[in-house]
Amino acid sequence: MNLTLRQGGTVVVMEKFEPAAYLGHIAQYKVSHSQLVPTMFSRMLKLDEATRRAFDLSTLEVAIHAAAPCPQMVKRQMIDWWGPIIHEYYGATEGLGFAACNTEEWLAHPGTVGKVVLGDLHVLDDEGAPLPPGEAGTLWFKTATEFQYHNDAEKTAESTSKDGSMTTVGDVGYVDDSGFLYLTDRATFMIISGGVNIYPQECEDLLISHPKVEDAAVFGVPNEDLGEAVKAVVQPIDGLMGDETLTEELLGYLAQHLVTPKDPAFN
Repeated sequence: MNLTLRQGGTVVVMEKFEPAAYLGHIAQYKVSHSQLVPTMFSRMLKLDEATRRAFDLSTLEVAIHAAAPCPQMVKRQMIDWWGPIIHEYYGATEGLGFAACNTEEWLAHPGTVGKVVLGDLHVLDDEGAPLPPGEAGTLWFKTATEFQYHNDAEKTAESTSKDGSMTTVGDVGYVDDSGFLYLTDRATFMIISGGVNIYPQECEDLLISHPKVEDAAVFGVPNEDLGEAVKAVVQPIDGLMGDETLTEELLGYLAQHLVTPKDPAFN
């Protein structure tokens, strides 16, 4: 925003995001560039067709999203709606790393957060050994300057390589043969159920894409047999009450897309 203001541009700030109001602001103020997070995409896509088409979005040239992984289904629907104006970036403040991609690159490499354009990325296993393309591991970036978490020496130590040359934010991902980066989830969110490593993001992405779901969280809970069991908490869209019928519908929806150990119904 500071860069825009310094160039003499106008910045429109919403005190609270509301999907129809956001679209109205684009039409009213003839917005050309906007930055969003994937949750905003999901909520706009749940508007009825008449509401979505009621606003003139023709001035919008660039829509940038970041801050959280975007479900592939959601992003495809946004590209179908807004066209090839959607850009994505991923950054690691701790390690000075930055990846970015435009719509065309994403369509050619679905799910990517782009190529690293700033920083030196390393994908390492739990022992700190480099992993080949296509194999997921913890993402580490070479440090440009010394980094420390404020008043948290333990976290700083966990996030710094043994030689002090790299830092990580705990993200897990991989790089394909073309150099495009993909995020799997965060290592701290991983669920180990029956010896299987499960990342909640995949299940959350599916739930959020369901038309009756406003938001969802997936996590592990203690289980005597499996060690951890996969559980999901769902916020239905406004006007819809959560009940057994909705539960069965969502579990059936997940069962169509997830392998058994990742499915909350199995656990």
